[in-house]
Amino acid sequence: MKTYAVLGLLLSSLCFGQARAEELKQSLNILLITSGCCHDYDFQTKAMQLAMEKRGVQAKWTVVNEGGTGTEAEIDFYSDPEWAKGFDVVIHNECFANTMSPEYIRSITRPHYEGTNAVVIHCAMHTYRGAEIDDWRQLLGVTSRRHEHKSHYKIDVVAKDHPIMTGYPDGHKSAIDELYVIEKLWPKTTVLATSESEKTGKAHAVFWTNQYGKARVFGTTYGHSNETFQDEVFLNTLTRGSLWAAGKLK
Repeated sequence: MKTYAVLGLLLSSLCFGQARAEELKQSLNILLITSGCCHDYDFQTKAMQLAMEKRGVQAKWTVVNEGGTGTEAEIDFYSDPEWAKGFDVVIHNECFANTMSPEYIRSITRPHYEGTNAVVIHCAMHTYRGAEIDDWRQLLGVTSRRHEHKSHYKIDVVAKDHPIMTGYPDGHKSAIDELYVIEKLWPKTTVLATSESEKTGKAHAVFWTNQYGKARVFGTTYGHSNETFQDEVFLNTLTRGSLWAAGKLK
């Protein structure tokens, strides 16, 4: 029985990654904002680009890698009031926990509220976490200020009928990654999947969607390690989530 279970999981993973290739064949104009503390952003950027190409997504990428490797920066790119114009989706994969200027943060959230769709990955949840205003957290759809240890976390799908999670393999475990502690779900957040804390047993959202003003948002707290960006199930979910956020997931 154990052999059959393993074979079933492998087949499910293959189907999730390959059988829906036609569904994913779309074009996207993507803005990727990436840089900051603690992660291999060059590797992650290349992994995302190759993953979408592999899945038939014709993506035009604009990559903004500014701000260095510290925990505080204000990216010059955002100084243009029309910085988001023309993009189908903006992927936020930056990590600046100690940037706290309300005016700066609102120069980022305002175009999203007006309709620029977003994908938010991992440390984007801890970006601007010291800020007193909630605008960024409302965009994310979750509030998180800390994480637990690295492990291979089991991912439980709670919205199996959602188009992002359709076909997600039951019992899939993450690559080695951090579990973010979710303090709050904002009112327009829909949880897609959770993982349980190995310390407390509490389930925390790891994939979700959010509606922020006119913008559709897809989020995941996974994305710390390079191994995560080599996990085909994660990359497939990230591709589907990006297409969903852009309104292009068939």
